[in-house]
Amino acid sequence: MTVTARLALADAGEAADLSAFLLRLLRFDKAAAVRLQAVGPGTEDGVLAVFGRLPLGGSGALAIRTARLDGLDEPVDLTVSAGQLLDGVDAGQGAVALPAPVTGPAWAGLLPPRTGWRPAGAPPVAEVYPELMAGVREFRERSEAVPEHHRTRAVLDALADEIWSRPVSVLPELPLRAVHAAYVVGFLKPGAPLSVHRAGGWLRLSAPAGSVAVRTAAAPGAGLGLSPLR
Repeated sequence: MTVTARLALADAGEAADLSAFLLRLLRFDKAAAVRLQAVGPGTEDGVLAVFGRLPLGGSGALAIRTARLDGLDEPVDLTVSAGQLLDGVDAGQGAVALPAPVTGPAWAGLLPPRTGWRPAGAPPVAEVYPELMAGVREFRERSEAVPEHHRTRAVLDALADEIWSRPVSVLPELPLRAVHAAYVVGFLKPGAPLSVHRAGGWLRLSAPAGSVAVRTAAAPGAGLGLSPLR
């Protein structure tokens, strides 16, 4: 496939939202890579989905941000540097220049499935948020209590995994890790409606600004796919 060098976004707002998303990913990993998929619905328009991994402990979560496109010549599917993609976002022109592809990390080879999602619940953000903040406070307090010479990445990852793997009270099949990921990437906002869907061994927490997907078990037959949900 010939890589499209530049994608026209639907408006300047899409460019600003994409930049904000990439900045949040880079805050966690300055060398972050993202998987891009752009498809058209059979008309002159299309949608770009950007997948990025948030390393919240030893396990991670995939954050998915979509942007509406103003036309699409051909589908796009590649992995690129998040920093270089951010540099290519032109808010004034409402466009994004695609950098050269890179060898992707292992997670980029297995994305959530495109179809087969079934509703699993709609946790109220007003009930989820206090539980999330309690976890954030607990992680900060317990990590600060670890003597500095023992405060290794492995120790902090183990603590994060303990806290963020806990089930959300109002929807026990959803791990707190998904809610935390939605929060740190800017998707979880007061009053925003939340919905949860399951497909095989994947769970997806969706909000108006984007989605977070986590693997809860092996998902046989789950292929790569675009989930253009906002």
